Amino acid sequence: MLFNSIAYFAFLPLVFAFYWKITKKRNTQNVLLLVASYVFYSFWDWRFLGLILISSLTDYWVGIQLEKSSKDSKRKQLLGISLMVNLGILFFFKYFNFFIGEFATMLKFVGFQANLTTLKIILPVGISFYTFQTLSYTIDIYRKQLKPTRDFLAFFTYVAFFPQLVAGPIERARRLLPQFQNDRHFDYFKAVSGLRLILWGLFKKTVVADRLAYSVNLVYENPEAFSGGELILATFFFGVQIYCDFSGYSDIAIGTARLFGFELIQNFKAPYFSKAIKEFWQRWHISLSTWFRDYVYIPLGGNRSNSMRWAINILLTFLISGLWHGANWTFLAWGGVHGLVYIVENRLTKSQLKWPVWLSGIVVFSIVTAAWVFFRAENIGDAFMIFQRFGTTGAIHFNELFSSAVYGYYSLIFVLLVFVLDALSKDGDVNNFVKLMARPLRWGFYYFLLAAIIFFGEFQAAPEFIYFQF
Repeated sequence: MLFNSIAYFAFLPLVFAFYWKITKKRNTQNVLLLVASYVFYSFWDWRFLGLILISSLTDYWVGIQLEKSSKDSKRKQLLGISLMVNLGILFFFKYFNFFIGEFATMLKFVGFQANLTTLKIILPVGISFYTFQTLSYTIDIYRKQLKPTRDFLAFFTYVAFFPQLVAGPIERARRLLPQFQNDRHFDYFKAVSGLRLILWGLFKKTVVADRLAYSVNLVYENPEAFSGGELILATFFFGVQIYCDFSGYSDIAIGTARLFGFELIQNFKAPYFSKAIKEFWQRWHISLSTWFRDYVYIPLGGNRSNSMRWAINILLTFLISGLWHGANWTFLAWGGVHGLVYIVENRLTKSQLKWPVWLSGIVVFSIVTAAWVFFRAENIGDAFMIFQRFGTTGAIHFNELFSSAVYGYYSLIFVLLVFVLDALSKDGDVNNFVKLMARPLRWGFYYFLLAAIIFFGEFQAAPEFIYFQF
């Protein structure tokens, strides 16, 4: 079920009404949320609910057994079970065909003819997100940073909570799980702030991201047919598209959770205003970057080693992060670029080299935007070909890129609005800006967003969110 679909617009009010009017007790509310979450996920493919149940059952049991066990060897075995089950499922569905195909290519390169069979595997929606969320629970218990819960219902609802089930934010059990174990009461102001985020998220998704998607898809599906200027413009558009698409999803997820009395972690904080790559990753997909920091980078040794080892730790973390996004060399290249730039930036910082703040912002934005070529290109060959064609000359056919000049000009205005509100909103949360408006201006803003969604929103076939494929 998509946030930008008619089905969701019917589903959400129905669940909301039952949740607050019919159910009063915490456990009953959790039952309703769990059933609603499974129904929500079943709209894609009910058969994959079994994978969520396997992860939930495994980590619920492992958590309890970890608390009972005092022997290090036994605790390591239990953690190994959690890692093997969760990462095993993730590897099979997401990476099996990729590694089989690459292994066959390698054998062919050294002179062997391999007839390795790949499988027709459908990638379950959200598997990368809920796998990381439930894994953090067992890892934290293993580290003795968290006590396991024996509240079966609360834990299962925590794993499957529908607002953030398929694309995050990736929550930690120590933060979100207690919210399922505490009584919840309707908070009018929290609900209003949630509705604001839902409206703003829908605007970013349907009016900005999905309109820009037309131009991006047109160019990137046949890049050799377009000039350097058109490729650069399409790459910039993709940077805006993926930001509005993913941050729009996060806004709707956080806003929906607030309607039910929950607070999720903020996932984006105006990342394109960063003055350093390090700062960018403190503002972009925050729940994932902090997950990799805590469960990959620090266990590798973090910065508690010599400079060479630190650089290797950083690069490995970014490469694994890139691979998390998909089974393609393009994602590894994207992660590698960010890792290398992060390392170089750290060295320049230590050299006391001073750049003007405005120049730092331009350089970071340019690097991040250029790296999106690897993220969006169909394959690594296309990515390098696009970089080569950046220098080619030719007219920019604005009407062709947007299907009409009207949509093109309005799209640029809406892109500008997103950047302006990011600049004006403290920490990138639109609530911090809008709630300070005078009442007439505030309602005028709401009606403007609603009108833009109705008249300019792209709803044909209800385009999926980009991160659903990860």
